[in-house]
Amino acid sequence: MAISYKPLWHLLIERNMNKEDLKRAANITSNVVARMSKDSYVSLESLEKICIALACNIQDVVEVFKSEEETYE
Repeated sequence: MAISYKPLWHLLIERNMNKEDLKRAANITSNVVARMSKDSYVSLESLEKICIALACNIQDVVEVFKSEEETYE
């Protein structure tokens, strides 16, 4: 499976927020934001902090899809 944080980036744009605003509001580290920028996995605890800070659901932050390798199996 692969993940994408595109929903989060769109949500931030809608709310006129940048990544630094997110970092402060959710009390997450720069490392977490950097990993998300690369569509890497982050802890569920970090995702929970983001959802609470933005008053949203997890599907507003992350989407999961089959990776290309899995499509051809």
